Amino acid sequence: MSRIGKKPIIIPQGVTVAQSDNVLLIKGPRGEEKFTIPNGIQVLIENNEIRVQPIKENKDIKALWGTTRALINNIIKGLTVGFSKQLELEGVGYRMSIEGKKLVLKVGFINTVDLDIPDDLNLSIDKNVLTISGNSKEKVGQFAAKVKAVKPVEPYKGKGFHYVGEHIRRKAGKKLATSSG
Repeated sequence: MSRIGKKPIIIPQGVTVAQSDNVLLIKGPRGEEKFTIPNGIQVLIENNEIRVQPIKENKDIKALWGTTRALINNIIKGLTVGFSKQLELEGVGYRMSIEGKKLVLKVGFINTVDLDIPDDLNLSIDKNVLTISGNSKEKVGQFAAKVKAVKPVEPYKGKGFHYVGEHIRRKAGKKLATSSG
């Protein structure tokens, strides 16, 4: 049995959920989203709650059960509150800016790195902190990983992109050789 799949999802005020065939249409204050229910999973909407249940239990359906519940919960949370990630850029001379629909990164390469900003994400820069926000947890995390992959933090000086609050394991640099003599 799935512990996560058993939990009901409480529909918050201002959110409407409609089901037709295998598609859930979820509307909230920040927009609307469609979710296709996988085969073998049943979604019941009653008393301001959503319950996800397997139609039959086998190993594959059990794996989808909790995942489906988590995805529906993330859609509802994204349409009410939203998701955001913060990346910090460390390094002397490293800069980032937003020019139109592009994120321009100057991170020690000969040329600048231009990343297209997806339409459904909002970016803001405050000094050396980039905040990525949007309705979809998956898209916010994917774009944050794409930005971080441009210049991952290096372990000696800590230069590069890292999440705010992330612990960076530092390595010791070259040690001075002591001469015994």
